[in-house]
Amino acid sequence: MPAEADESAAEPAGQPPAAKSRRFPLFTRDTARPEGGGRAAPGDAPAPARQWPLLAVMGGVAVGLLVVALDAFRAGTVLVGLSLLAGALLRWALPEVGMLAVRSRFTDMLTYGVLGSAIVLLSLMAQPDPWLEIPFLEDVVHFTVR
Repeated sequence: MPAEADESAAEPAGQPPAAKSRRFPLFTRDTARPEGGGRAAPGDAPAPARQWPLLAVMGGVAVGLLVVALDAFRAGTVLVGLSLLAGALLRWALPEVGMLAVRSRFTDMLTYGVLGSAIVLLSLMAQPDPWLEIPFLEDVVHFTVR
C-alpha cells in the first residue's frame, strides 16, 4: 500500500502518467546485451555446445589454414572464405548465435559476407593457372600501374 500511495502522490490527480523519455540516460548503470548475444543451446549445456555456431566457423577456418599449410593454397583459402560465408548464413538464419554475434545482425552479415566473398574470389583468381579469369582485370591493372 505505501508504494501505491507514493506513486499517486507524485502525479497530480486526474493527469495521465508522464510518458517515458526515449533519450538515452546521461549516465548508464549497466550494459545492454548484444543483439544475438544469447546462447545457441540451453544454459545447462556445456560451454562448447552453447557456442557451436562460432566453433563451426572457426573449425572451418582452421581446416582451411591446415590445408594451406599442407601446400594446397587455393583449396585452403576457398575453405576459409566459405567458412566466413557460412558464418554470414548462420547469423542470418539463427536467432541466437552466441559469440558469433559481434555487432548488429546486418553488420555481422555484411562483414562476414564481404570478407568471405573477397577471399573466395581472390583465391580463385590467384596465379598461376587461375580458376577464374576476369577479362578486363588485366587492362585495369596495366592502366593503374602505368
